[in-house]
Amino acid sequence: MAVDEKEMPSRNARRGFVPEDARQFAGEELEKLKRAAEDTRYLLNRGYAVKDATTFVGNHFCLSERQRMALARSVSSDGDVEARIKKESACREVHIDGFNTIITLEVALSHSPLLQCMDGTVRDLAGLRGTYRIIDETRTAVHLIFRELTGKAVEKAFFYLDSPVSNSGRLKTLIYEVAEEYSIETDVMVIPDVDRTLQKLSGVISSDAIILNHCVSYMNIMPDIISRLEGIWLIRL
Repeated sequence: MAVDEKEMPSRNARRGFVPEDARQFAGEELEKLKRAAEDTRYLLNRGYAVKDATTFVGNHFCLSERQRMALARSVSSDGDVEARIKKESACREVHIDGFNTIITLEVALSHSPLLQCMDGTVRDLAGLRGTYRIIDETRTAVHLIFRELTGKAVEKAFFYLDSPVSNSGRLKTLIYEVAEEYSIETDVMVIPDVDRTLQKLSGVISSDAIILNHCVSYMNIMPDIISRLEGIWLIRL
């Protein structure tokens, strides 16, 4: 039987990695980036917007665009860190930022760089930009989510996928396939604006800073999952 190549996982895709990462996030470059993180935090604590702070500091330290992205995703003001931590809560019903959570785990399983962020979340450097393909690590990533939810006694999980993103329908099908192996009631919704929806909910699972700033409460499951994986490239600034 002929197989539609569009339905096959993309093989040999190392999610969230570019060759320059080995240089830009190691040795002297990493130490420079840590100093830049201290300056960025200083500015954020004094009311500067993230974009303005990372632009100013990035220019001062002559950082690459990817290093500036790492700053923007890793560093938060003390006030934002405190507010987000206060929102952490265990929940029996969770609302999952699908692409955000799955892609971070794909990055982890691909041994690409992850960021241990100041607010306690784990973020990646992968850019979605409206395009997505299922890769070999995707199914494992979804299993990791369900295993973690099972361990935390979650009873119902809502996954939210952005409809404008390519292959959101195929990812929905994969999530349902994996869900059949677990005793968690699961619903997958493909909708136009996931971020705006999650900002109004409790029991959110996401690392998106804007969502965390506005949601009622959230579960920070990624650090626990990451801690049990081998070969993780975790960058702390």
